[in-house]
Amino acid sequence: MTGNLGGLVTAGGPIIWILALLSLVSVALMATKAFQLLSARSGRTQREEAFGRWSRGERDAALALLAKGRSPADRVVSFAAKGTLTNIARRPLETELERRGNAEVEVMGRYLRLLELVAMISPLLGLLGTVLGMIQSFQELALAEGAANASVLAGGIWQALLTTAAGLVVAIPAAIGATLLSARVDGAAHDIESAVKQFFLVEDTGTSAAEE
Repeated sequence: MTGNLGGLVTAGGPIIWILALLSLVSVALMATKAFQLLSARSGRTQREEAFGRWSRGERDAALALLAKGRSPADRVVSFAAKGTLTNIARRPLETELERRGNAEVEVMGRYLRLLELVAMISPLLGLLGTVLGMIQSFQELALAEGAANASVLAGGIWQALLTTAAGLVVAIPAAIGATLLSARVDGAAHDIESAVKQFFLVEDTGTSAAEE
């Protein structure tokens, strides 16, 4: 089996080696990003409990719950709570929260473009390998001046088509991974925005009730 795989790689030429490198890069990226985003959407129940404590005036307990959170939404809302306690004006606080939220989204989405690039160029590289292989096969046929048989020509063609198949094998998992990871980043970004709005709603409602 190992010998057959080595033979396929050798038959595919340098394009196969490039695709193999891209495959390793995409697998490493997907594993790294999946681990990084594992807790990106966690802590929703804990935040709800923290908001409940905040609305009841248990500020320290609410802060402690938010500090335990591991998601970007927890970190941003935790800063919002601390900023509110230190009497930072609402507009500057909201501006800083937007900046922090954007920074969190940027970190989560880092290198996903590279994964999308792998998914995009792998089939093109495979097609390039196939075209180059076909050119070589027909050149050999022309040099043989009709002496080459069909089996020789067929052998050259399947070797050429090998790179197209390899390109698709690399591209399909990379495209699926990029799509799923991007969807998780989008969901985490929505969680940040929703959590901040919910916090300010709880804060404003609690303040109004206290004034009454």
